[in-house]
Amino acid sequence: MTRARVLGLLTLGLAVIGSAMAVVHVKYLTRGEFGVLQQVRAERDALDVEWGRLQIEEAALTSHTRIEDNARTKLDMYLPGSGEVRVVEVRASGSEQGWGQSDVR
Repeated sequence: MTRARVLGLLTLGLAVIGSAMAVVHVKYLTRGEFGVLQQVRAERDALDVEWGRLQIEEAALTSHTRIEDNARTKLDMYLPGSGEVRVVEVRASGSEQGWGQSDVR
């Protein structure tokens, strides 16, 4: 074999070894990133569960029955009778804010 042929084979051998080392390194990095991906997915799933729990809690806290009960017990509010209801009409006086004079009937 000639010197050029040996040098060419040696170069190709080193290129194959370098390529194999690069594949191993990329595989190692991929495994590390896959672990991070799994952690992020687990966190996302936990946040989805928490979001669902918070939506249920919000629905329970904003139900009309609960609000009405709190208004009656904590604020001493009550539904006014027909004689206690006042209608207020507001007439615009041309101002930009929409404030005007009001009439109480």
